[in-house]
Amino acid sequence: MIIATVAACTLPRGAAVEGEINRNQDNEDAAFSVVPITLQNVSQLASWPATGWEGHYHWFSRDPGPKSNVIRPGDSIKLVIWDNQENSLLTGLSQQAVSLEEIMVAADGMIFVPYIDHVQVSGSTPDAARRQIEEQLRVVIPDPQVQLSVTSGPDNSVDAVGGFNASGNYPLPNRNYSILSLISAAGGVSSDLENPLIRVIRGGNSYEIRADDLYERPSANVILRGGDKIIAQEDERYFVALGATGSETIVPFTQERINAIEALALVDGINDNRANPKGVLILRDYANKDLRSDGTGPAKTQVVFAIDLTSADALFAARKFNINPGDLVMATESPINSVRTIFGLIGSVVGIGNALNDN
Repeated sequence: MIIATVAACTLPRGAAVEGEINRNQDNEDAAFSVVPITLQNVSQLASWPATGWEGHYHWFSRDPGPKSNVIRPGDSIKLVIWDNQENSLLTGLSQQAVSLEEIMVAADGMIFVPYIDHVQVSGSTPDAARRQIEEQLRVVIPDPQVQLSVTSGPDNSVDAVGGFNASGNYPLPNRNYSILSLISAAGGVSSDLENPLIRVIRGGNSYEIRADDLYERPSANVILRGGDKIIAQEDERYFVALGATGSETIVPFTQERINAIEALALVDGINDNRANPKGVLILRDYANKDLRSDGTGPAKTQVVFAIDLTSADALFAARKFNINPGDLVMATESPINSVRTIFGLIGSVVGIGNALNDN
């Protein structure tokens, strides 16, 4: 009587049973489809539309420039012109040099210099601009000597916008100034950021790379341009682990790509006492625009990818199957656990009965 009563009860379980999901997907009205992950289809699955992000971070290539910086509109020029003539047009009776302070480079790249009118300096290095001004001054001065210095304007500086220990505007000392040099000048990435991401905004485009990848890859140490805006922020991507996994939690991405096996490792694998190793599931939502009827994409907006950890084929395939941000990684519960729960309850009842009879 006790056995019949207990067996008729619906007992709570910590995770879905894999067989239930497979049975439901056979229903034509099911809202989801189940796709086993195998070596035969994993390459094709990798071509399905990305979800949760674009599928990879976009970064640009390193393009070194010459050491000297170039003058840009908005820069401020200081000229010191030396003239030893007694009747100089520029200097006074007791002067040998005249200083022209804070000459702003106009939007058209010109500056005004007395007696020689406007001079095109934008795009020139400071040394080239100095020689050009000296050459044009020879029309009015036999042997002019020019000193030229530049204070960078907004087009010759970059902004460390946020996420650094010393955010601010930083002039570019030369045209070979790298992003790692900027991060160092800005005091490094804030220690408050977990899994930091470095973003460069340039000309309406945004480029991203994980900070640890930037540090490890010399080729990623790109050259900055005037006007660049650099931001350090947390990588906000995550997946969720539920069911009979080693831990049920929200898991941040610790690298640019995480495959299914790495995802399980991040949550301490599956529970040895509860999990069904043949039923590790990855639940993913697709947009309607991603649906395909020819097998080159999902047939339904909700897809359950299934991994059989007891199969060598599936294990190797799982190493090539990447988790997307927002995925739900679930270890289903073995059906035998329901039986164990029932007999556990029976044992408790029998134990109580025996204790009462002993009294």
